[in-house]
Amino acid sequence: MIELTLPLTKEQVKSLRAGDSVLLSGTILTARDCAHKRLISLINENKELPFSLKDAFIYYAGPCPAKPDMASGSCGPTTSARMDSFAPTLLDLNLGGMIGKGEMCEEVRQALIKNCAVYFAAIGGAGALYAKCIKNSECIAFEDLLSEAVYKLEIKDFPVVVAMDCHGESIY
Repeated sequence: MIELTLPLTKEQVKSLRAGDSVLLSGTILTARDCAHKRLISLINENKELPFSLKDAFIYYAGPCPAKPDMASGSCGPTTSARMDSFAPTLLDLNLGGMIGKGEMCEEVRQALIKNCAVYFAAIGGAGALYAKCIKNSECIAFEDLLSEAVYKLEIKDFPVVVAMDCHGESIY
């Protein structure tokens, strides 16, 4: 098991291979379809984004409301292919990578290679487990989208697998 703290250096990204098991700690952002559409609209309008993409990792998830003794409610991954049309643009703007569920398209694979980035797969159906890895949660953009808003999560020992690496390899 590889233990990594975000953000990742390019050397760390280059050392990862499809199929590697990883425990992530550090900061990630959540964003699903609606948030991605807004980000792309802002980019297309040459407007400033509400947060930096540089070296950030976007987790394709929408956290459920937290119970009183937790930072977040259940927070499992959503289907990554729904972000296929958005990911290359965000990667070109220095996004460090993504975390989600399932295969992504050839254009995303090429963008990962071009930008020396990585796509991690999270375990579908394990939202309660992932909630236990979340130590802090803060809404940082698009609050009106509720659970689909962008949240900044502080995570510890968040289990993932390298699904697509920067060398063009994929577990799919």
